[in-house]
Amino acid sequence: MSEAIKLFQYNTLSALMAGLYGGTLTIGELLEHGDLGLGTLDSIDGELIVLDGKAYQAKGSNGRVEVVEVSEDVKVPYAAVVPHKAEVIFKQRFEMSDEELEKRIESYYDGVNLFRSIKITGRFSHMHVRMIPKSTSDRKFAEVATHQPEYTKDNVSGTIVGIWTPEMFHGVSVAGYHLHFISTDYTFGGHVMDFVISEGIIEVGAVDQLDQRFPVQDRKYLFAKFNVDELKDDIDKSE
Repeated sequence: MSEAIKLFQYNTLSALMAGLYGGTLTIGELLEHGDLGLGTLDSIDGELIVLDGKAYQAKGSNGRVEVVEVSEDVKVPYAAVVPHKAEVIFKQRFEMSDEELEKRIESYYDGVNLFRSIKITGRFSHMHVRMIPKSTSDRKFAEVATHQPEYTKDNVSGTIVGIWTPEMFHGVSVAGYHLHFISTDYTFGGHVMDFVISEGIIEVGAVDQLDQRFPVQDRKYLFAKFNVDELKDDIDKSE
């Protein structure tokens, strides 16, 4: 029997929505659990992209995109990684919008109640991303998100990494696609808003188990009060 593929998720998206931005898990600890994934950094300082076992930060700086590799001692408040193993691989040979490609990807799903890891490597005629700006816990995530910088780039090569989450886990993560992009030359990236792919290779990985961890040493998390309905509304507004 093959070893189970575990999606490791640290904290929940709802905790971010409630303003719990303090990093409590190091990048080094995170990478022990997977080589592909996403999240954010301490104080929600930009977008975290995990690709091929390395962690990168994408953020808006002085009106431009900045992408840097993240050291192992940097901490995260929220992230999800998986040891990505492609169950389905196919080539995209002609131009498609993100919505069209996502429908094609879903046509390969065997059921709708399992997580999937997503890796899309190729050339994009259009890529539209955003980055959450660094903030303090006195501002709700949905409020911060209204001021997040957005950037576009045409004719860019790179990789989209992400997780597809079943509807029943909305709040733990984002139901549906949560995708981050990083360019091949490491100069452009962020949280994917929309894109048009020219050509590429799409990998869809199976996930057998969810390993959900919580910041048990963070007393703000332990005693936080969550309004579930409000949090779900904030996720919809922000994502």
